[in-house]
Amino acid sequence: MAYIGIQPAEKFTSFATQTFSVSATTSYTLDHAVANENEIALFVNNVRQQPGSGKAYTATGTALTLSAATATTDTMYCIFLGRALQTVVPATNSITAAMIGDTAISGKDALTSSPDDTDELLISDAGTLKRIDVSLVGGKNTPMFLVGQTSGQTIGNTSFTKITFDNEDFDTDSAFDLSNNKFTVPSGAAGKYFFSAWITGDDNLNYDRFHTAIYVNGSQANFAGSSSRYLNHPYPNIGSGDFSYNINFIYNASVGDYFEVYLYQDSGGNVVTTEDRVWFYGYKLIG
Repeated sequence: MAYIGIQPAEKFTSFATQTFSVSATTSYTLDHAVANENEIALFVNNVRQQPGSGKAYTATGTALTLSAATATTDTMYCIFLGRALQTVVPATNSITAAMIGDTAISGKDALTSSPDDTDELLISDAGTLKRIDVSLVGGKNTPMFLVGQTSGQTIGNTSFTKITFDNEDFDTDSAFDLSNNKFTVPSGAAGKYFFSAWITGDDNLNYDRFHTAIYVNGSQANFAGSSSRYLNHPYPNIGSGDFSYNINFIYNASVGDYFEVYLYQDSGGNVVTTEDRVWFYGYKLIG
């Protein structure tokens, strides 16, 4: 059949019906709950009954009550006037933003601040729409840590001495252990990391006699493109008789790799680091 305009969405709508097993009683149970008797049309022996209190029947919930008992020879059925059996698919382009309310994406819903990690975005995965948490998009520079010293440490002559730390400014993944002075790459956090250490101490020194080293898994790490196992960037004139060295290091780390800071000196005697001027920090690089 031809139509002018949009074809009607409702087609052959039918309603739920119920046939009762009749006995000599006034009480019956409906298959579907109703608000009142006006939501059903009741027929006894094919004659429609009048609904309402003081009339043929009343109904509430699933309870159907007749004003007079039926006989076992009667037939009785009802039609649920408010319970359609058909589910209608809306016509194309018939749904508006006002009809779906807050589930629609529009300018009025624009964020005015950075989204939370648990906020969700919609992405197309090979044509299939999927939700994804903001925390999984783009990555973060974590794990990230910063530790330091609050008291000086004695560094012996002609040996690499592990630097100890007693203060943790922050540690996003609890990956730095102050009990053993190690940063360990946690589960799920493999990747490229940037590390930096700064060591300051007292000595009348020749700056060439000091070397700062990063140890990886208990051994001195070689730097890319070089056989050198340590890299010094001296900062002279820190103070009378002071030394200060900075080391920066990028490493492609696996889960479980651990990192430590060591200092070597052969000035002829012990030297002592300067509290509040010794620190070690690192973070995962994005990309």
